[in-house]
Amino acid sequence: MEELLEVSESMIRSTELNFRRYLYAEIDWSEKLIGIKGARGTGKTTLLLQYLNELQVPYNQKAYFSLDEIYFLSHSILEVVKRFHQTGGKIVVLDEVHKYPNWSQEVKNIHDRFRDLQVIFTGSSIIDISKEEGDLSRRAVMYELHGLSYREYLSLRHGIHVPKFSLEELLDPEFSIRNHFPDDFLPLQHFQAYLRNGYFPFAGVNEVIYFKRLRQLVRTIVEFDMAEIKGFDIRNGKKLLQLLYLVAQQVPFKPNISTLAERTLIHRNSMVNYLIYLAEARLIDLQYPAGFSVVTLQKPEKIFMNNTNFLFALSEKKPESGTVRETFFNSLMKVTHTVQYSASVDFLVGGEFHFEVGGKNKGNKQIKEKLTWIVKDDLEFPAGKSLPLWAFGMLY
Repeated sequence: MEELLEVSESMIRSTELNFRRYLYAEIDWSEKLIGIKGARGTGKTTLLLQYLNELQVPYNQKAYFSLDEIYFLSHSILEVVKRFHQTGGKIVVLDEVHKYPNWSQEVKNIHDRFRDLQVIFTGSSIIDISKEEGDLSRRAVMYELHGLSYREYLSLRHGIHVPKFSLEELLDPEFSIRNHFPDDFLPLQHFQAYLRNGYFPFAGVNEVIYFKRLRQLVRTIVEFDMAEIKGFDIRNGKKLLQLLYLVAQQVPFKPNISTLAERTLIHRNSMVNYLIYLAEARLIDLQYPAGFSVVTLQKPEKIFMNNTNFLFALSEKKPESGTVRETFFNSLMKVTHTVQYSASVDFLVGGEFHFEVGGKNKGNKQIKEKLTWIVKDDLEFPAGKSLPLWAFGMLY
């Protein structure tokens, strides 16, 4: 126990505070039970260590415990937190809870027994708290951390600090986004680099190594994290990797279930579930038409990779520019709004806004309604009903 606390204090003290993810400001830190889920590598651990670092309380009152520590193979969370509380503990972070069996029941017990203790836990994006034992869904306030937006990337990698704005502001013809940026701001200067290697905070200067790490990350998610999905047989992990690899070569596309089943040797009746597993792991994204609430029972209309970095890391050849454009738009927009399939344009957002995404030669023939816009990837600032693609990376 003492060693765990020593490791905790060391990690808290050494955590830098110069850059914070968007979610930091959105969390209500006054809540007593907070859950944060998200894909591997998005920065959940760093975010919570920053929170502990900034708390103006003695170190014996705050602690960070990673549940993949070997210590928890023979000691329960409840036992450790009880001892921490008895010695004056006030705030505890439990990282990687999905690595610990029956975690939700123990977290519930901790929350119910120690009412003056703040408990914050993190877990894989695969976690569905409503399906966990212990009925945490009525007790915990849940958040999800996504990858870096273009705005965050500019801040983290290049020290360029620019504001975020809402979709409604971007669509408002009276709102000039140009006036909200420095005069020397070049919006497209780093955009292509972001599309290739800017989504995850751990990206370095060596793109080859970064792509290798991304592929390793994908294998770890499929071969280890997905064991937590109820109904998924981890022995089928290889088939799931084959399916993901196949999807990466074709996205965005309207899936043919029979063809996918034939090429991956996954039974046709199981294919939709396998696609949903990949979506829950935040490896791909499934797009459905408006009006459908129970998506688990139907085939998606369109499939995207979760983000453009996965697209570049997993594709056999350089992805087509149209594929990159649509993947970026879908990836960043879905963090703040619902994105659905539209038969008339590329995207239906929030149930009312229509967007057609293209290059510089994209015409306005798709604009048949008032709430329709053309999104172009070579545009620096809005021009009438044409909007710059990069600007959708400023929504969070």
